Parts: sequence; C-alpha cells; structure tokens
Amino acid sequence: MSVRLVVAAIMLTCSIAAYGQVKVGLMVSATGPTSAIGIPQKNTGDILPKKIGDATVEYIQLEDGGDTTRAVQNVKKLIQENNIDALIGPSTTPNALAILDFIADAKVPMMATVGTSSVVEPLDAKKRWVFKTTQNDDIIASALLKHMLKNGVKTIGFIGFNDPYGENWHKVFVPMAEKAGISIVANERYARNDQSTTGQVLKLMAAKPDAVLIAAVGGPAVLPQATLYDQGYKGRIYQTHAVATDDFIKLGREKVEGTVLAAGPMLVIDEIPDSNPTKKVAQAYIAAYEKQFGTKPATFGANTWDGGILLERAIPAALKAGKPGTEAFRSALRDAVEKEREIVGTQGVFNMSATNHNGMDDRARVLIVIKDGKFRLLAD
Repeated sequence: MSVRLVVAAIMLTCSIAAYGQVKVGLMVSATGPTSAIGIPQKNTGDILPKKIGDATVEYIQLEDGGDTTRAVQNVKKLIQENNIDALIGPSTTPNALAILDFIADAKVPMMATVGTSSVVEPLDAKKRWVFKTTQNDDIIASALLKHMLKNGVKTIGFIGFNDPYGENWHKVFVPMAEKAGISIVANERYARNDQSTTGQVLKLMAAKPDAVLIAAVGGPAVLPQATLYDQGYKGRIYQTHAVATDDFIKLGREKVEGTVLAAGPMLVIDEIPDSNPTKKVAQAYIAAYEKQFGTKPATFGANTWDGGILLERAIPAALKAGKPGTEAFRSALRDAVEKEREIVGTQGVFNMSATNHNGMDDRARVLIVIKDGKFRLLAD
C-alpha cells in the first residue's frame, strides 16, 4: 500500500472516530393489510443518504407486519441492542402509539410516517419526541369540507376503522363539519381485517346522507366503498389521504370512480405547476426511487423520504452537541428538528416548533378525484 493510501486510510479512520456513526431505525409494515403503505417505505429506506455531513449513517430496518406486539418488540431491539439515535416510522397509527412510551423513555426522536395527528397532538412530555411527516387530519379535512360545501353537501355518513386512525378522524372531523353547517347523520366502524361491512353500510344508507366519508387506510378502505356501490348508494364518497396509492384504484376499479380525496401534491405531480415549492423535491425523490426499483413510488414512501430530509438537516447541528449513541446527541437532534423552518419536502413545507411537531400548512394538500382509473387534480 502506498504512503498516500495509508494516510488516506488513517484520515478516514480518524474522521469516523471523531464523528461516529449515526444509527437510524426504520420500522415498516411491508406485510399485512397495510403493505401498500409499508412496501414503498421499506424501499425508500434503501435509498436514504448513507453519509450526512461528516458522519456516516447506518439504517437498521425491521418489519412489524402491522402488528402492535411486533412493533413493541422491534422498538425494544432497536433501542436496547442497536442503540439507535432516531427512528423513521412505523407505518401505522396503532403501532406508533404502541411504541410511544419506549421512544419517550429512551429519548429517541421519531419521524412518524402515519396519517393521524394523534401521535403528535396534544403535545406532552412523551409526544415531544415525535415528529410527523404526513399531513395532519385537520389540513385534509378542511379541504374536503370546502369541496362538500361547494357541492351542496348538508349531511354526512361517517365510517372509519375501529382503531386510533378512524377514531381520531371522527374526533377531528365532526366539530369541523358541524361548524361548517354539515350534520353527521350516521357513525359506523369496522376492523382493518374485516371481510364484510354490509351491516354498517345498510345503517349508513338508512340515514340517507348526502355523502359518505370513509376514514380508513390503503386496500381495506375499498371495502365499505365497494359495498356502498353494490348496495346502490348514489351519493358522493370522500376518502382521506390514506388511500393515495394505485392499489386502491386497482382493487376498487369502477367502484371507486368519482372518489374525492385530499392528499399531497406528489400524488398528481405531473399536473402540479412548477411554481409549487415541493415539485422539484418530489421529482428528485421519484427519480431516485425509479432508478433503484424501476417504478414510481407511492406517496407513502415520500413520508419516509421527508423523515430523512428532516434528519439530514438536523444531524450536523446535533453533532456539535454530542457523539452519536449518546443522550446528548439524541436530545440535540430532537431540538434541531423542532427548530427547522421552511424545510421543503416531497409532501409539503415543514415549519416545526415547540407547539407544532407536524409543521405543515395548506401547501401540503390538493384536492384530487379518481377519474378514468387515475388520480387527477381537482380544482378547489
């Protein structure tokens, strides 16, 4: 080995010793009922940056299958055995809430990639360690309500998961709807693994709502909508941003035509004007994903990518306060994320603060309709 190579090797060793290796856990549900969400998140984990500033980054990815027990086992392993400095994930709201105590006790910043705002609201001693990279429910709900009012909707039937996702959507949406003069005339629930929602749908239809809002995720969100279609319901169907995947259309086919939802601009990236601040970032992510996997990513993968963006911005500042693997570093990393302002992601622009750990605004959503088997931009 030449002297030059020896010197280079010594310098590299010294650099790694000085800055250490940042360890980031990744938890996904790439199997199970919400695999349409977890698979693009799992894939995105493979293309996150392996070097940030002067530090190398190791990503340790574990699968939870959408099961809360496995999620708890995973987070214990990541904290106790892998000594992670941060976590991106998990894919589902129940799993995020199940691991919250462990994240807070270990003081590990978590970039939650779930839909519901209940993981960051209300902010308390535990949730102060959690940041959320998807749009909060109220941002999505306000867009849907605007469309409802414009189209003369006066009554709504609600059906959602019988878990924190559905419950939080009901909690957020009902007062907003009532304030807008829209009445909730039916309120139903179903489980993610249910094979039938006929009973719930018949109750919804008996109330004769002008429209129905379904608060569910991915493929399982098709079930009540398909049942409404089969039972002859003619009103408008609204869905949340948790169905922003081609699998939803493939499963629902003609039964989901005309569905109105609000989601991040990336879902209809080709129809978004160049002036939108997220477009270039989203296009760069899509290009990187396509290069690696030969296909476009679902927007759920973008939530993982945005978690990476937030950490990439915060890690250099945290390195000044402590070495990776220490509480000082993790605390500094949390503080640095909380101070991030006007950070442009694929899904929106983040302005974090001590009272807001989502930081998104109306720039993080557009109205979308399913037309001719495709997601299409819908004018507000």
